Parts: sequence; C-alpha cells; structure tokens
Amino acid sequence: MLRCEDLTLRQGDFTLTADWTLDRGARLALIGPSGAGKSTLLAALAGFLDPAGGRVTWDNQDLRGVPPGKRPMATLFQDGNLFPHLTIGQNVGLGLRPDLRLTDKDRSRVDEALSRVGLDGLSARKPATLSGGQQSRAALARVLVMARPVLLLDEPFAALGPALRAEMLDLVAEVVKEASATLIMVSHAPEDAKRIAGLVSVVADGEAAQPIGTAQIFATPPASLRDYLG
Repeated sequence: MLRCEDLTLRQGDFTLTADWTLDRGARLALIGPSGAGKSTLLAALAGFLDPAGGRVTWDNQDLRGVPPGKRPMATLFQDGNLFPHLTIGQNVGLGLRPDLRLTDKDRSRVDEALSRVGLDGLSARKPATLSGGQQSRAALARVLVMARPVLLLDEPFAALGPALRAEMLDLVAEVVKEASATLIMVSHAPEDAKRIAGLVSVVADGEAAQPIGTAQIFATPPASLRDYLG
C-alpha cells in the first residue's frame, strides 16, 4: 500500500499537497494542466525530490531518506533515457547492474524482458536503429527487469501516434497485471486514463486530489477537471 501522508512539496513559490492512500495493484492516472505538479509528485515518490512536509510510505515503511535506487519504484520517463552508445541489451541490463557486469542469470532476465515486450532478437541493436515504438518497448523492458512493485510513468509515450500509444498502454496494463504491480501514470489525455487506469487524481490548484474511480470522475467531473477539459 502506497501512502502520501500530509505530503507537502515545494519548489520556489510552488507548493503541492497530497494526502491519500493507494492499494497495492491499483492503477492511478494523474491528470491536470501543465505546471500543476504531476511530474513533481512522481519525482517525490521516486525519491528525486525531498518533501517539505509529511511523508511517503510503502507498506508502512517510511521512505524518507531512502535513495531512488533503494525505493520500491521504477520510473519510465518521457524520453526513455536510452543511452545511444549502448546496445538495447545493455540498456536493459542497466536496470539490473549499473556497472553492466551481468551474470548469465542477468542476461537471461534481460532476454526474457525483451521477449516480453516484443523485441526478441534485437538485443545487439543500438537505439538509433529502432523505431520510436521499439525504443519505448526497450525502455519498458528495462523497467521490467528491475521488478519493482510500483511503476511510475511520466508520459513516456507522449511522442507516439494515437494507435501506437494505445498499443503501448495496453502492454503496460498487461505487464502490470502480471506482476501485481501498482501503477501511477501522468497523463494529459483523458482517453489514456480511461483506457488503463481505474482511478484518477486531479492535480490542480496546488493539490493532488483524492483518487476517484475513473468512470465516476468523468461522468460527474469536479470543477477542477471541468476547467481542465474545457
């Protein structure tokens, strides 16, 4: 269970608060206008930003002071963060060992992850030789080998076309379900939330609001969501 307990985040004059609990295996979409703090919240959950107040807990463990690499979260960023000088297999292997001193068992896990995302046989290729969709799959494979119980998505598929984005979201939904993982995704597109998220938190006016069922919140949107949707 993930808990944002009276969480307060500050960056300059900007303040964001969150106070809610997310059950293990839940899928939450963070929706709101640009600059409202969606990515800021993900950064705090992942350990890249220290709270000004409150705390984040996972299964009742206080995560204050726990560095990103030791947290139960894996993050998939907008650009995928693939290193162009490394092969796809090496990029995925970074999720296991930053020094890339992979054992045979590690290499098997890399191959399994690549196969799971539809990149069988492409381990030796460089990122520049892959399509945008394939690069997104490689970035997802690196997250898979990390085997963290919480997956954070910061709009990693925003640059893809609608059909390919939907395909990648469906793949994420499949792998999250298989791993019984918790998903928190930033999105500007209501259709993405409707596709794979069971809950929505509207991030606006300095608050990441209490998550509400996706069907319910779009059927009777609060004023903050109505303002965003227009």
